[in-house]
Amino acid sequence: MASGGHRRRGTGPVRPGAAGRRPLRSPPVRTAIHSAAALLAGVSLAVTLWTGLEERSTALAFGLLVCVGELCRWTGARVREAAPLGAAGALSYALLGADAGQPSHHGVTQVVTVVLAASLLGSVPHTARGRGPTTDHLARRVLTVGFTAVCFQPLYDQGSFEEWGGPAYALVLLALLTLTALCDCVLAAALARSRTGWPFGPLLRDELRGLLGIGSAVCATGAVMALAVAVVGLWALPVFSLPLLLTQLSFKRYAAVRTTYRQTIASLARATEIAGYTPAGHARRVAELSRAVGRELGLTRPELAVLESAALMHDIGQLSLVDPVPAGATADLPGAEQRRIALLGGAVVRQTGVDSAVAVVVERQADPYREQPVAARIVRAVNAYDEKVRDTGPGGPLRALEELRLATAGDYAPEVVESLARVLARDCLTLPSAG
Repeated sequence: MASGGHRRRGTGPVRPGAAGRRPLRSPPVRTAIHSAAALLAGVSLAVTLWTGLEERSTALAFGLLVCVGELCRWTGARVREAAPLGAAGALSYALLGADAGQPSHHGVTQVVTVVLAASLLGSVPHTARGRGPTTDHLARRVLTVGFTAVCFQPLYDQGSFEEWGGPAYALVLLALLTLTALCDCVLAAALARSRTGWPFGPLLRDELRGLLGIGSAVCATGAVMALAVAVVGLWALPVFSLPLLLTQLSFKRYAAVRTTYRQTIASLARATEIAGYTPAGHARRVAELSRAVGRELGLTRPELAVLESAALMHDIGQLSLVDPVPAGATADLPGAEQRRIALLGGAVVRQTGVDSAVAVVVERQADPYREQPVAARIVRAVNAYDEKVRDTGPGGPLRALEELRLATAGDYAPEVVESLARVLARDCLTLPSAG
């Protein structure tokens, strides 16, 4: 908590992720992961430059596949794997033991070098537009490919798989890819934990759930590509790339539908502001801060999506009022009036076609907190905080938190209020900022 001499003055609370968040130093875990990836990449590049490329046509083919995959990456999409074709191509090269029946002789260092060079080359257009892959993405790609190659290439060179039949060999590849995917989930969750400060457990669960979607397609395609090239040669690469490209296109369309859905909810949420029932930006601030509190409490990604939508639309019941509530502040209204507005809001939400779980949260936000679902508890507490802190001086946020703490006996869930306090303190959000 900053001292009074360093408080920033302004008109409203800082929202999560905005300029009010103090600059984060690179945490030790993130630094260690980046350092390990940089060391592996540097050693691989040096060894490859010293010894030269083995089987250049094969290296070029897989490098081109990874490069095309990066060129086709999803820019701005909130997905676990933004470049699935590039990931599948990289993993299949790490698992490549033969090319058209002839044993391959590329090693671990060449795999890492080719994948890194192709990834960087394919990222150039995206980087030029300011949408290139992050260092976290590149570090994960280098470490996961290196892990797969280290587990497979030395054993294959020693002839450990010569006695394995077709089905058994395929199962070995799938098992190795599954282990690689699990390691990648741990890396992704650890990097996200270091970057955001959110709890590791929910982040890891979200990553593991992502494996059921595009992650499983990437693993399956990587294994099939390695097996197919071993039998028929490099001509298998374009053939087996097509299904993953079609899957990526389907996910893109699904993402577009989800984007439209979120935009619809945001437009509905703004209706109360346009009509003058609530102050500008109130719904957005409540939604963003509610999502941060939900993260702190360990909610999963689907639960966070419901929470965010409900927080955006929590005041929509005010549109049914003849006389607007002054400044839209419902937290200080009598309990019966709060519940009436909440029920009106839930009825409106149900008529919009939005997920019924969102309507339940909106309807129950004014119930006694012991009877509420977790999402409704969060919306109620965060809404009250934003209303209490509005248009106050530097001490307003602290007073608002104190009022919430004093009301935990009957109005607000203690664990939610404490999580809200931790989020505000961690992200420097208890102090107002300029405009």
